[in-house]
Amino acid sequence: MCVALLVLGLLGVLAWVLLGSRLLVVRSVEVTGTELVPRDRVVATAGIRLGLPMVRLGTGSVEARLERMREVESVRVERRWPATVRIAVRERVPAVAVERAGRFYQLDRHGVTVADGASRPPGLPVLSVASPGPTDAATLAALRVAGELPRELAARLARVEAPTPETVTLRLSDGLTVVWGAPGRAAEKARLIETLRGSAAGRGARTIDVSSAEVVTTR
Repeated sequence: MCVALLVLGLLGVLAWVLLGSRLLVVRSVEVTGTELVPRDRVVATAGIRLGLPMVRLGTGSVEARLERMREVESVRVERRWPATVRIAVRERVPAVAVERAGRFYQLDRHGVTVADGASRPPGLPVLSVASPGPTDAATLAALRVAGELPRELAARLARVEAPTPETVTLRLSDGLTVVWGAPGRAAEKARLIETLRGSAAGRGARTIDVSSAEVVTTR
């Protein structure tokens, strides 16, 4: 009986410490991984009340709220006992810019809009498709092609156009146009482009067509 009472007493103390006392409550919120979205906005969206018992924090619901932010690709919320909540954000990375009605919308590799502004973001190629967005096949094809380019070629990419998913065209900063075609075979096509540019036949070409890697043409 005494042992049982002792156990019940310890459980009662533990419950009080976890749920009723001020010993294990949220006193600070730590945010990591943010560049696009301000920390204060993350904290406000998370909606974590200071003074809330740590054990009552619903990390899943906090993560769900944060993942609705357009800049956030994924997030992990952790309790750091005794009194800190850590929010680790993985932001979406802008891959291209789309111009509409005088504004530039930055899209990530999935076609999701990450940010927008009045000026073209430096370093991002411009995407030209009929209906840009995460469910548009032409958008996804163009983003896949841009994402598969070798670093040297990607650094020269100024514009990517995709009237259809099978007709992706690249405009490079040095004036060269590359008719890429459908996504795939990126390493092989990139080698063909560099080989042609170094050859006598391709040295003066303004357009290289590698849409069919078996039959490459220049003009």
